[in-house]
Amino acid sequence: MPSILSPRDLEFLLHEWLDVAALTTRPRFAEHSRETFDAFLEVSARIAEREFAPHNRRNDLEEPTFDGERVHIIPEVAAALAAFADTGLLAGSMDAEAGGLQLPHVVARACFAWFQAANIATSAYPLLTMANANLLLTHAAPEHVARFVTPMLEGRFSGTMCLSEPQAGSSLSDVTTRATPAGDGSYRVTGGKMWISGGDHELSETIVHLVLARVAGAPAGVKGLSLFIVPKHLVGDDGRVGERNGVELAGLNHKMGFRGTTNAVLSFTDSTAYLVGEEGRGLAYMFQMMNEARIGVGAGAVALGYTGYLHALAYARERLQGRPVSGKDPAAPPVPIVRHPDVRRMLLASKTYVEGGLALVLYAARLVDEQETGDAAAAAEAALLLDVLTPIVKAWPSQWCLLANDHAIQVHGGYGYTREYPVEQFYRDNRLNPIHEGTDGIQGLDLLGRKVVMRDGAGLKLLVRTMREAAGRAPAELAGYAELLTAGCERLVEVTGKLWSDGDPERALANSTAYLNAAGHLVIAWMWMEQATAAADRPGAFYDGKRLAARYFFTHELPRTTAWFELLESGDTLLADLDDECL
Repeated sequence: MPSILSPRDLEFLLHEWLDVAALTTRPRFAEHSRETFDAFLEVSARIAEREFAPHNRRNDLEEPTFDGERVHIIPEVAAALAAFADTGLLAGSMDAEAGGLQLPHVVARACFAWFQAANIATSAYPLLTMANANLLLTHAAPEHVARFVTPMLEGRFSGTMCLSEPQAGSSLSDVTTRATPAGDGSYRVTGGKMWISGGDHELSETIVHLVLARVAGAPAGVKGLSLFIVPKHLVGDDGRVGERNGVELAGLNHKMGFRGTTNAVLSFTDSTAYLVGEEGRGLAYMFQMMNEARIGVGAGAVALGYTGYLHALAYARERLQGRPVSGKDPAAPPVPIVRHPDVRRMLLASKTYVEGGLALVLYAARLVDEQETGDAAAAAEAALLLDVLTPIVKAWPSQWCLLANDHAIQVHGGYGYTREYPVEQFYRDNRLNPIHEGTDGIQGLDLLGRKVVMRDGAGLKLLVRTMREAAGRAPAELAGYAELLTAGCERLVEVTGKLWSDGDPERALANSTAYLNAAGHLVIAWMWMEQATAAADRPGAFYDGKRLAARYFFTHELPRTTAWFELLESGDTLLADLDDECL
């Protein structure tokens, strides 16, 4: 069986490129060393392979069911989650005072990638719980942290985020769930939420829902939204879980992938709720969890694409079929399909997508560490750069690592779309990620409509400066690629300025997805410049592979940006202007 992820690639990215061991000189990480980082990576790989991967297929075939009273889930899920909780990684990057391990975010993200690659559906439960806990640690009152967060980090409670409603979807300004003060400091929440991942199950003692709702008299739109803790069961001051809290499961959605993760329609009826922070600031608080989840979605997309690529590579090396085009002797033995140029094309393209995507995800996590532990200037720059990159971190892997899964099916040929091989499940699972946590279209609007123009374009200027600096560090043998990266940076700045030259958002955002594609490919070219620089002059097949992948991305993939930039520069408004009767 092929590995579910590449420990060698993680070692390269973490230690030879990002130099995560250098973080141990900072007070927050002083108790750690490279040895402890590697130990957590090793235990993550071991538990992912032993507890998560074996039931990935059963998770898909025997998805959760609801009998009208309770949800039924295969028993392996609870066992895997218990094993994960035992590692302490639920609180991996959190403060020691909260029971955390104070691992760097970049190391914790790399550890969790093993679980996402092994079983994306089961790993979704702790992903949501950790993001929920992080939000509450930042914004909730101390008594609510003690009551709800501590049990989550112990693995006793789980967490969700409840934003969408049937009539609203991603348009959160149309949320109608209402909250009424109860007179004792708590509130009562009534309404319905939909598409709630992990929204109901019996894998934990209770579920801590974070719910966006509108207090009576609040203004219309997102400025009127507040955030509430709404537990599935009431939790007493002594921490004991009591009776149901007016949170009912109306039904489960049945998805093409992530089938082992419950996806719920929830009904809240006069449910006891606790305000997080201040009224009217709910969406601002929720963005912390949403942005963390968006990076988590990007990481999950990479993990699924990566494991699909490794399966396709192993298959291509073993599968004997056909002969080289120069081979004329039909009696000659067939060759492994990895020898055929078009199979190599799909494998090399996939390698650039998944290894480039993994580099981006880990770089983003490293920015979180810099934001939290760097000096004031470095922290501010890291926060700004992460803000600009987040839409790309979420959307680029969701599109291009999904293409790696598509290639994996194609490499397998007819076997690829049968259920006897896992690559078709990887594709179905990954197809949800372009929708999770804001569709790719929404990420394009966010990038072009907000992130590159905020603070008079400060984020875009920083991104471009950082990419140019990477080009400037490139060794002589990469000078040609450095020139291409620098030229792409100049084109990005020019096109962004032209799009916003008349200040018309309808015109500027008409092709925001093309802008996201162009900016995303340019960012991944930067990731490959970084990796090729780190691999320069190092002998061996692994480093040769990095150099070949960089060559492929700069010569086969980066040229795609030319067409996207030309479309954007043309000012074409077809998509904004067309009559939908013509569709």
